[in-house]
Amino acid sequence: MAEANKKMSLAGLTTLVMVNMMGSGIILLPSSMAQLGAVSLLSWIVTAIGSMCIAYCFAQCGIYCNRPGGMSAYSEEAHGKSAFFLCSYLYFLSLVISNVAISIAAVGYLTPFVPWLGSGSMPLFIGTLSMIWLTTFANFGGASLTGRLGSITVWGIIIPVAGLSIIGWFWFSPSVFAEAWNPNQLAVSDAITSSIPLTLWAFLGMESAAQNSDAVDNPTRNVPLACLLGTLGAAVVYVLSTTVIQGIVPNAELANSSAPFALVYAQMFNEGVGDVVMALAVLACLGSLLGWQFTLAQTAKVTADQGMFPGVFARVNRLNAPLLGLICCAILQSLIALSTISPNVSEQFGKLVNLAAVTNLIPYVTALSGLLVIMYKAQVELAVFRRNSLILLVGMAYCFYALYASGMDAMFGAALVMVAGYLLFGIIAKRFVAAIDNLKQA
Repeated sequence: MAEANKKMSLAGLTTLVMVNMMGSGIILLPSSMAQLGAVSLLSWIVTAIGSMCIAYCFAQCGIYCNRPGGMSAYSEEAHGKSAFFLCSYLYFLSLVISNVAISIAAVGYLTPFVPWLGSGSMPLFIGTLSMIWLTTFANFGGASLTGRLGSITVWGIIIPVAGLSIIGWFWFSPSVFAEAWNPNQLAVSDAITSSIPLTLWAFLGMESAAQNSDAVDNPTRNVPLACLLGTLGAAVVYVLSTTVIQGIVPNAELANSSAPFALVYAQMFNEGVGDVVMALAVLACLGSLLGWQFTLAQTAKVTADQGMFPGVFARVNRLNAPLLGLICCAILQSLIALSTISPNVSEQFGKLVNLAAVTNLIPYVTALSGLLVIMYKAQVELAVFRRNSLILLVGMAYCFYALYASGMDAMFGAALVMVAGYLLFGIIAKRFVAAIDNLKQA
């Protein structure tokens, strides 16, 4: 009974998914999308459809495959033991990169309150390290504590963003929105393609429920529900909030803002309200980073349990938290923050986001393809197999499109990282051959 109490509930898991998705990407997104104009909002349609299909397929994987490991276990079903390692390895690196990017964004939000943080590369680096280690220590309390903290910090994004989605329409100006539609006179298809990496960044996290399945109470029921509910809730908020803000703040002003939601509330009410929204944004960013630190350490733990990562990641304290693994992850993030150090927040943030998105998409592809084998083993009904396969194809098509839209530089970097992963697995592969031989001899 005591062990069950340490597990995460459906509410906690759904909150974790939404916090992971909404905690940082949506706060900066309106400014990034304004660089292209309001026409970029059309990319939400493509990304929302693709993300819902991906989330649905992960939910189906969770129903028919109860093995620990999340996406890595699904990948192994179709592609063998090496796929388990490569999926975990790429997803692990993606989360490390993403966490550094989120930490940098959080420091950017704090800069108006603590101007010293924006005075150079070293203050930015110190602030980033503080964010990384603060959220690492907060995760020492285990899964249930992370879920409870997440349920508090999520309001830092739900209040201003969801609130804007509802009340912002009273300030919405059709003429402001029309002027912002396509200031660069881009072809609609080009604008959508250019916006895909931005909207994809906001949806990364839909897999969090599946990835943390072995730390969840009743995973057969709760993992699929959390995937779908978290993704659907985030999609609604994303579309409404980014649309209404384009009709309140002039596009040129929005494109140059480092805190778009604080800006829009300042215009709707006053500067004091804008400052409150800025503080809530910092809280949301911390909550997002808290959830991602947990997911990162859990991914490393599950992979270490399979003998594919160093055993230090598998050790847990009495609260079932992988304490040493969290510390190792924080050290790695600190090194990446040092290697990408820059005095400019947006420049450093931009260096990390595209590579993180691509290294996340590759595990999506390998994990989603495992659904076909998982359904075959479960002997699902033909109608269910056909329906899921059709949705799978749509999700895959979106993944391929998003990889193309991420650009050559990000694809090249991810390819180098993936090739290095094959070498690493080759070094440890003999462990699994020996295990097979021992099984035959027995």
